[in-house]
Amino acid sequence: MVTVGETTRETAYTPGAPSLGPRLARHLDRHRVVPRDYYEVLGVSRNATDAELKKAYRQLAMRNHPDKNPGDAEAENRFKELNEAYAILSDADKRAQYDRFGTVSPGAGGFGDVGFGTLFEDLFEGFFSGGGGRQRSRAVRGEDLQYELKITLEEAASGVETKIQVPRLETCETCSGSGVESGSKREVCQACHGRGEVRYTQGFLTVGRTCPRCGGQGEIVANPCATCRGDGRVRRERLLQVKIPAGIEDGMQMRLSGEGAGGARGGPPGDLYVVVRVQEHERFVRRDSDLYTELPLTFAQLALGTEVEVPVLGGTAKLKVPPGTQPNQVLRLRGKGMQHLRGRGHGDACYQVVLEVPQKLTAKQREALEAFEAAMKDEGGWVKKILGG
Repeated sequence: MVTVGETTRETAYTPGAPSLGPRLARHLDRHRVVPRDYYEVLGVSRNATDAELKKAYRQLAMRNHPDKNPGDAEAENRFKELNEAYAILSDADKRAQYDRFGTVSPGAGGFGDVGFGTLFEDLFEGFFSGGGGRQRSRAVRGEDLQYELKITLEEAASGVETKIQVPRLETCETCSGSGVESGSKREVCQACHGRGEVRYTQGFLTVGRTCPRCGGQGEIVANPCATCRGDGRVRRERLLQVKIPAGIEDGMQMRLSGEGAGGARGGPPGDLYVVVRVQEHERFVRRDSDLYTELPLTFAQLALGTEVEVPVLGGTAKLKVPPGTQPNQVLRLRGKGMQHLRGRGHGDACYQVVLEVPQKLTAKQREALEAFEAAMKDEGGWVKKILGG
């Protein structure tokens, strides 16, 4: 595990390591492999510009990258050689020393202590770290909030204006959302030097991760505001007036712009979404703009026709039942339903007829029904009529 802020890399020289004896050193000098010309390695002339060096390095490094050539030792060695050549020639001081002496002294910081961080930046230009650019603190829009408001069917029909109390984060008035004490300012994070990320180098791979100290902002609050404790926002409850339009349906939501959570670091606030929940009614069921309910009627009322008093939202009304009305038939009162939300007028109040059969009969009721049955038989009966007899 690599410690934050530290970089793991190969080194050409380790302080404190045993020194070579003079005889062995001379032997190694005589048998040392002479490195190839760095310009030849990259395939460029000695007058190549920095842009030409980078372009040549990029093309060759991508072609010989170990990930593209798994198990190919020659490609891996070639990739190391390309990195070494570019590490020297891309540095103005090291290139000047190489051009003059044909080598670079260890004190000048050879390939070993350059590492691969810079090389991979040039090759992939932030592929692993999202561009490697400085991530300074910036204003952030506040979160959108959602509030569930329950209303009755009557309120949904007529519309209602009500108040709601919403808990939310608001911009701190003491520091105006900056999070710092008055007279102070945010400081550059020393862990990432303002980049917002820290980089870890192991072998040939450099990976950028969000700085754990500043959270990727590149800045820290050394002297936080006493009111908001450096957050820039404080929790409060806000009382808001909400106007629900007539005809609104269950599950619909209304957006109140700018009434969400306050923005961070001076950013704009989010929005508040009020989700309307229409409670179930004890009698009516809503279908679009129509209201449905059951209407129990006797056989005589259905057969003879009648006028009955029926419930509507907010009161009662008279409903005519035509003679010969059948069970399950739906009778309507026009314009007594819900108001159309996106248009003029109202829906209907709808009454589904339910035949009410008495469980007990008086002697007079039984006598009347028997007389009715006898009269039906004299006319041939309903069975004969059905069969066409």
